[in-house]
Amino acid sequence: MAGNITFTMIKPDAVKNGHIGAILNHITSAGYNIVAMKYTKLSKEKAGEFYAVHKERPFYGELVDFMSSGPIVAAVLSKDNAVEDFRTLIGSTNPAEAAEGTVRKLYATSIGENAVHGSDSDENAQIEANFHFAATEMF
Repeated sequence: MAGNITFTMIKPDAVKNGHIGAILNHITSAGYNIVAMKYTKLSKEKAGEFYAVHKERPFYGELVDFMSSGPIVAAVLSKDNAVEDFRTLIGSTNPAEAAEGTVRKLYATSIGENAVHGSDSDENAQIEANFHFAATEMF
């Protein structure tokens, strides 16, 4: 499945602000199939584990606190060139710099509360999908 899946999370800010449906609409309208999806809440431990790659960065603690602050929607998406196309769909991490019409331009409130996560590589997409879903949960 390499190259054909990506992982996303609709983050606590977008969930709290009622944007789940609109963001899912952007995703499916862009040609993605939802392979797996769940509404869940990360513990601080799980959020820390998921973002361990950033452990030495100054924003790590704040990121873990934010990502465990409320429910998220985790999803595995399928489409040719999934990772690269999804990164384009969601836009820049900083919503002020994101292209018009991108998910982050429309729904993010700041760099820290940027509405959605998207995998940055095919390898990480698989790792992140497997972190959140068992093989029997992906269709």
